[in-house]
Amino acid sequence: MIRTTRCVLIYTAVAALGTGAACSGGRPATTPSAGPSAAAAATTRPTPEPPGSAAPIAVPYAPAVDPAAFSATVDNPFFPLRPGMRWQYRSATKDGVETTVVTVTGKTRTIAGFTCVEVRDTVRVDGALKEDTLDWYAQDRTGAVWYFGEDTKEYENGKVSSTEGSWVTGEHGAQPGITMPAQPMPGDRYRQEYYRGHAEDVAEVLSIAERAKVPAGSYDGMVMTKETTPLEPAVLERKYYARGIGIVLTVDVAAGGVRDELVAR
Repeated sequence: MIRTTRCVLIYTAVAALGTGAACSGGRPATTPSAGPSAAAAATTRPTPEPPGSAAPIAVPYAPAVDPAAFSATVDNPFFPLRPGMRWQYRSATKDGVETTVVTVTGKTRTIAGFTCVEVRDTVRVDGALKEDTLDWYAQDRTGAVWYFGEDTKEYENGKVSSTEGSWVTGEHGAQPGITMPAQPMPGDRYRQEYYRGHAEDVAEVLSIAERAKVPAGSYDGMVMTKETTPLEPAVLERKYYARGIGIVLTVDVAAGGVRDELVAR
């Protein structure tokens, strides 16, 4: 949902360095035409980014990011990644009980000039390893958390069966996306990742006042997002982010409402 009456809340890294413009009803100010050349330039301008997004859904996708405006210190209140943090999730799926453990490893990796914090995500079904993934994130000066890549391995019978979905910013045209806006607001839409044909997740903020109860506790004032991908149109998830914790609940709408709940941290 494009809103033209609110200033952009998630600035690009370039804006974070002081090149941003003031909000004027959501549209840039215009000046009188200086002749045919000015009119021609106006017709070739790229489509403005949707309000609230530095990682626009539009194609071609080329977010304005500068390594100098980023840090591996990720302290966004709705997606904190302090070294040693750990989350355990559980869900009842058609294949069995799925347990996911997410850990901030304390390691960093430099990707295309960006220093990123490393997060490990392991998934088991009835105790058998299903997936093992390393993810890399960095935070810009505005507080938005960006996703710079993943190394994912799926397992069958103890052996790697697929690495589909792996991508790294700067390789084969892959670009970073936003995991959590600096100041999320309903209607914000943004790419979470972009590796054409392999990783094209998109998110939209639906609410910033949600409540949920999971085994780890009861939470309110949460950010709720809707997450989809054009690569799998049937996929639809809703994620709930609690202040100071991060994700506490994922609801797989496409799978009939299966809940992946935070059980320990």
